[in-house]
Amino acid sequence: MPVIDVQTDTDALTLTITAEFAAPVERVWEVYENPRRLEKVWGPPEYPATFVEHDFTRGGRATYYMTSPEGEKFGGWWRFETIDPMSSFTFEDGFADAELKPLDGMPVSQNRYVFEATDSGTRAVFTSTYESAENLQKVLEMGIIEGASAAINQIDDLLAA
Repeated sequence: MPVIDVQTDTDALTLTITAEFAAPVERVWEVYENPRRLEKVWGPPEYPATFVEHDFTRGGRATYYMTSPEGEKFGGWWRFETIDPMSSFTFEDGFADAELKPLDGMPVSQNRYVFEATDSGTRAVFTSTYESAENLQKVLEMGIIEGASAAINQIDDLLAA
């Protein structure tokens, strides 16, 4: 299982997930750079993702939806802030309505994904920072730890295929 640690810090308003992958940084990075590969691992296995837009450049946007087993769609959006190829990227992440427009009243997080080569592959640290303790608590209650961990744990299998 790639996820090796999950930490929440209500003082810093963060959720941090650390994972180790049995693949070099370049291959893990490509998962996030390529929307067709990202679709295979974004979200829990039973909620496959479809990326409608994925402009992986500074200032670029991504929009997507995850489809539940019952066919219900849940939208999301990203706005990429910085991209340091093969090392890290930062982005704003929020919930979206049926037209994939930002959904008012739902938490928005600032995210930093960092990738580092190790002797056995790649260590990735995924940190999400929320505006308030209430917003952090809301996503925790929605199951973000379980959903994100299930999603991240799919990456090794994708890269091995």
